[in-house]
Amino acid sequence: MHVYSFEKLETWQKARMFRKDIYNLTRKFPKDETFGLTSQIKGSSSSIGDCLAEGSARITSKDKAHFISMSYSSAIETINHIIGAYDLEYINEDEYISFRLKLDELTNKLNALRRSILKN
Repeated sequence: MHVYSFEKLETWQKARMFRKDIYNLTRKFPKDETFGLTSQIKGSSSSIGDCLAEGSARITSKDKAHFISMSYSSAIETINHIIGAYDLEYINEDEYISFRLKLDELTNKLNALRRSILKN
């Protein structure tokens, strides 16, 4: 089986695990949020890795960097959703801090990856 270049990226691997963590977290959200915050946070967290995968297939460094920027934007959107979940008391403070720290790490890695791509 062929392993694609995005699968080798540590940043994508972390995004993949983060998506899994979000899906597990949202299982405890109220059922009336299924088409609201639950859907939004699942979508934005999935988009982090999706954009990395799609960008890896682009030819130019500039185009690849653009998709990494989109991935970063999805991570920022996810931070907003985590804040919302905390404000609505769907998650506790420990969960909030844990997810914020994971997102801090992801956004730092995305920024470093983008800089690296543009440098080459």
